[in-house]
Amino acid sequence: MVNIRERILEVLEQTHLMSLATVDEGGPWVADVVFIFDDDLNIYWMSDPKTRHSKAILENNKAAGSITYSTKRKETNFGVQFEGIVEQLEGIQFSLLVKHLTKRGYPKPKISDAKKILDGDMWYKLTPTKVGLIDEENFGYDRQDTNIK
Repeated sequence: MVNIRERILEVLEQTHLMSLATVDEGGPWVADVVFIFDDDLNIYWMSDPKTRHSKAILENNKAAGSITYSTKRKETNFGVQFEGIVEQLEGIQFSLLVKHLTKRGYPKPKISDAKKILDGDMWYKLTPTKVGLIDEENFGYDRQDTNIK
């Protein structure tokens, strides 16, 4: 039997870019951001607080997104869709910065360089309330929805 959580983690581990959907007074907006995650499936990214999606989160902390694992054409669909609550985190969050840069293939930064690397960006955390697995190889087109407690 396929373990849904393990397949979700596989998507998160093998990818680095997510499409993040927010809503502001101008309507819906999607932005691609580089993400990292933790064992509770919380998703983190850093963004300039002046971007549209960052401002939208301050107005409406509900967001949704998708992450797709794709390396070539004609492969089976494999990814996750999610919704949740977003919060802006305070401070440098050095452990997140290390994980973020390592995932992207950069060397571990020195703590003294952290502020310069962030360059005014802030950390954001999405706590998922629902995660759907798209795993065509194992489930065809039947999305596997998981409620996160």
